[in-house]
Amino acid sequence: MSGGLEIVQPAGWPAPRGYANGVVTRGRTLHVAGQIGWDAASGQIRSDDLAEQFAQALDNVLAVVAAAGGGPGDVARMTVYVTDLEAYRGARRAIGAAWRARFGKHFPAMALLGVAGLLEPRALVEIEAVAALDAAGEVAAAPGGAAAPGDAAAPGADEGAP
Repeated sequence: MSGGLEIVQPAGWPAPRGYANGVVTRGRTLHVAGQIGWDAASGQIRSDDLAEQFAQALDNVLAVVAAAGGGPGDVARMTVYVTDLEAYRGARRAIGAAWRARFGKHFPAMALLGVAGLLEPRALVEIEAVAALDAAGEVAAAPGGAAAPGDAAAPGADEGAP
């Protein structure tokens, strides 16, 4: 468990791959609106590469979490929207590397959906999240060495994407 999170894995289920089946939260709850791969300094999307946009969208999610006093290990749930599922599948290795650089082996409850488009025409990915923050606003460190359910088959074990 990290900070205010407890991973829930039903008995007898196979280990999840790159996500948690359930997460119980404690403390303050932060709901992060959908973040795209735009650069805060320029206000622009700097790349048309899905993996680069994914990495920037993760950075943007984590910037909001940090502004609320949290860290990567506090993220309990994410929903990832992509405009091209085949491009996502093809970029899984690079996406997995971006994930590990930011979250280590922490895998929240997640869903990935293919969508026809996003509000910003150049956006290829949008990520929304929920984080469980400590009541005192203490910052949780990235749990790079923490074991998560399904670690053996989690990102990095095959192609490396959540």
